[in-house]
Amino acid sequence: MRADLSNAVKSEAACMVPSLTSPAASASEHFATDHLLANLKGRTVSGVFVTSASQVAQFLLNLTYIMVLARLLTPRDFGLFAMVTAVMGYLRVFKDAGLSTATVQREGITQAQVSNLFWINVGLSGAITLLLAACSPLVAWFYREPRLVGITLTLSGTFLLNGLAIQHSALLSRQMRFNALAGITIGSTAIGMAVAIGMALLGCNYWALVISNLVTVMTMTLFTWLAIPWRPHAPSRRSGVRPLLSFGANMASGGFIYDLAVETDGMLIGRFCGAGPLGLYSRAAALLRRPMDQFLSPIGSVFLPVLSRVQSQPERYRRAFLQVYEAIALITFLFTGLLLALSYPVTLAVLGPKWDAAAIIFAGFTLAALTHPLTCTSTWLFATQGRGKDWVRASSIVSGITVCSFLVGLPFGPAGVAISYSASCVLLQLPLLYYIAGRQGPVSRKDLWIGCLRHLPVWGVVCGTSWLARTFILDANPWMQLFLCAPVGLLAGATYIGFSAPSRRVAVNLLSIIRDLKNARPA
Repeated sequence: MRADLSNAVKSEAACMVPSLTSPAASASEHFATDHLLANLKGRTVSGVFVTSASQVAQFLLNLTYIMVLARLLTPRDFGLFAMVTAVMGYLRVFKDAGLSTATVQREGITQAQVSNLFWINVGLSGAITLLLAACSPLVAWFYREPRLVGITLTLSGTFLLNGLAIQHSALLSRQMRFNALAGITIGSTAIGMAVAIGMALLGCNYWALVISNLVTVMTMTLFTWLAIPWRPHAPSRRSGVRPLLSFGANMASGGFIYDLAVETDGMLIGRFCGAGPLGLYSRAAALLRRPMDQFLSPIGSVFLPVLSRVQSQPERYRRAFLQVYEAIALITFLFTGLLLALSYPVTLAVLGPKWDAAAIIFAGFTLAALTHPLTCTSTWLFATQGRGKDWVRASSIVSGITVCSFLVGLPFGPAGVAISYSASCVLLQLPLLYYIAGRQGPVSRKDLWIGCLRHLPVWGVVCGTSWLARTFILDANPWMQLFLCAPVGLLAGATYIGFSAPSRRVAVNLLSIIRDLKNARPA
């Protein structure tokens, strides 16, 4: 397969035009996946190419968005928005009900099955929209903030809009149409951000965040329907959808339990500390989580279909997973070490001087960021191996630990919550998830631990070197500190990688992929 990689990648890249539309296709073309196996590695590399390019674009868009809005709006504006999104996080998993993962993971699926899943998603999303709208007075009462009624009513409509596109997006992922998925995300994100900045300039305050979120979801749904010509049939009986619902129910249950836990921090801080501290907390978290999600989400969208297609080939599955897993571990350790050492200048440079109090919160979250990509990647084992029950079990345990960590840190304010949560991620959550994820299937617990620990020294080298370099220029402005210290830390990390055989091997593989991508670009 390696010998055919260049031709396969060139063939894929030649089709990567920045268009959301596709020619009409028969229903079977949307469901069949056998044709993907012949050039699976080529499709994977080309998928990495297009998703990497899209993530660079999204990173620049988000960086501009954060920097501009942080200077136009106040922490209280962001806090009001975060209060409602924290409540929405509890319900978000039910609009999907795990059925998109079922569509992607299933080796064989039919028009009737996907149509039934579509209507189930729409029904659940509509019900959640009505439920959240009806509870808007309760949300305002809980936070003691009457302005939340209008915000909650407006944002409730995003659930129904999202539900209309879940199965269409799943089919795009199943067919590994990453160029279409990237175009949808970038286009809708850019439009939503433009709306937010325009409204903020007009003095709309927190409504700039609310309306831009609604516009983003609305545009994404429209673009998704334009990208794939599949249309659902009327609901039918005896379609064989029960196994998909069972798997989806387990995935949704685990997701709900986890979301219930991770959204608790925002509700606790909003309820007991107020909108201002919550605004600081949510911006510090977003400053780290958004780039990380942009890094992980597209990789997951590429490799979940890949791993699902080779689930019946254990050794091929294990090899593919570990190559990606170790690459993610190395990149994560390299950059989280840098962010911890330079957390103060990063916060001030991006958000501005009025967000000074968010720096310690951001620093606390960098320790959680050390493990988040590893835990996220490990959950692929549950999804691609059809281990829904194991995911529920793992999610329940991890979620209980998460909530306890929030409660322990709450008396110490937002910074205490961030630090307590990070400590639980490193000391408890990651080991427990490895224990459950690696106890069956081609990837073992030993594989997970070795793939993690062999690259951990990179984090220490980068963090220590960057911190030491910053001690010599503490009086410089934040941008100058970043400009001088970040290259020093990265150079130290690159030097270590050159001397460490396991890390050097991963880096060489990444460079090989980059060369393939370079050769695959259209002239």
